[in-house]
Amino acid sequence: MKQNGLEPTKIANVPHTYAILFAMIMLATLATYVISPGEFERVEQDGQTQLVENSYQQVESSPVTPFEMFQAIPTGMAEAAQIIFYIFLVGGTFGVIMKTGTIDASVHGLVGKLKNKGVLLIPIMMIVFSIPGATIGMSEEIIIFVPIGIAVAKALGYDTITGTAMVSLGAMSGFVGGMMNPFTVGVAQSIAEVPLFSGIGFRFAVYLFFLASAMFVLLRYASRVKKNPELSYMHGLDEKGAGGTPEKIAFEYRHALVLLVVAAGFSMNMYGVFQWDWYLTEMAATFIIIGFVAGFFGGLGVNGMFTAFTDGMKMVAFGALVVGFARAILVVMEQGQVMDTMVYSLSNLISAVPSALTVVGMFVLQLIVNFFIPSGSGQSATTMPLMTPLADLLDIQRQVAVLAFQYGDGIMNLINPTSAPLMAYLAIAGIPYTRWVTFIWKIVVAWIVIAIIALLVAVAIGVS
Repeated sequence: MKQNGLEPTKIANVPHTYAILFAMIMLATLATYVISPGEFERVEQDGQTQLVENSYQQVESSPVTPFEMFQAIPTGMAEAAQIIFYIFLVGGTFGVIMKTGTIDASVHGLVGKLKNKGVLLIPIMMIVFSIPGATIGMSEEIIIFVPIGIAVAKALGYDTITGTAMVSLGAMSGFVGGMMNPFTVGVAQSIAEVPLFSGIGFRFAVYLFFLASAMFVLLRYASRVKKNPELSYMHGLDEKGAGGTPEKIAFEYRHALVLLVVAAGFSMNMYGVFQWDWYLTEMAATFIIIGFVAGFFGGLGVNGMFTAFTDGMKMVAFGALVVGFARAILVVMEQGQVMDTMVYSLSNLISAVPSALTVVGMFVLQLIVNFFIPSGSGQSATTMPLMTPLADLLDIQRQVAVLAFQYGDGIMNLINPTSAPLMAYLAIAGIPYTRWVTFIWKIVVAWIVIAIIALLVAVAIGVS
């Protein structure tokens, strides 16, 4: 989950995410005074609200007052309530699962069984950590496993970067792939009004490329370091990094039951989404059930379970409430009737550009926005209201616009100094940011190339 407890502005000297969003709200308010208001006709078609092409017309000016600007924030919170509470409830369930110790015990058990497998441990660990990244958006929570990865890597003759990367890169491969990531894909698809977790097959195929390329680069680096430790990017610093082995938790029968509950719950959600047209409300209810049953089998007791549930909600409060702040930008632009004018102007500006190049432009825009708004849910709430109607006017599938957001948001987390999870990984591991960049830039470039190719293919085949 992105942007949970750690505050990025305490890590990098950049404006607070909420400060950036509030500045955008003020800019949107000023825009209502200087941009000519206008609107498109809208129709309901196949469950989507779509703009009628060539229906744009100017309307009477209605600038937003300063007090209305502040009112837009609670209004945005109210309008995004379903998404906000969905994030809170999923976070609460994850808090319960974490509290049972199931994930810790599972990882320790896996490491114990594979510790003699040598180099095979790297891809296996990456695959294992990519699963929660792809399904529940696990990101910041991976921090607690970084010392385990480092301890295992050093025991096998590798370095701190290898240990950190096999945990964090695994999770980020799944996060970028995002087959059922509720915090990025779920939010973006909800805003774009496309079926929840649709296009999962295409996403899975691209996820395999992300994961495979990361494995390839990390395995080559680890092999080189093992043969010659002086080639490590941590040479001269590694002895100062993290390397202690955290307390081990034995895998017990109750942990197996919790895993079964989680697997059954996710299977039910997938079936409900694809067969019964479930949406956020039904999925949130299922997550609550998963949390309650997991807490029972995990031996937390009633009080322990609800304590863990509220702790989990606290972890995602930052990212959940960002959605409401971001929605306030849209509220201001809609009240001042400048949203359609901006969409109309952008569509005219790039209408002559082939749709393939347009979607690459959307992707690059998301890469840039991620630096300022590293919260995945916040970024989707900020950009998708603009990208969705723009995609309609330019005859681009909305699903492709979601993919452009998803890849642009996720890839930057590998190198973005405003990303709280990334900087936390590096702080725990004792890896200087510059040395991490020296290692990770190849993977960032590879993932950008993969994303661009995937977007071009998505446009060509009409992924929906």
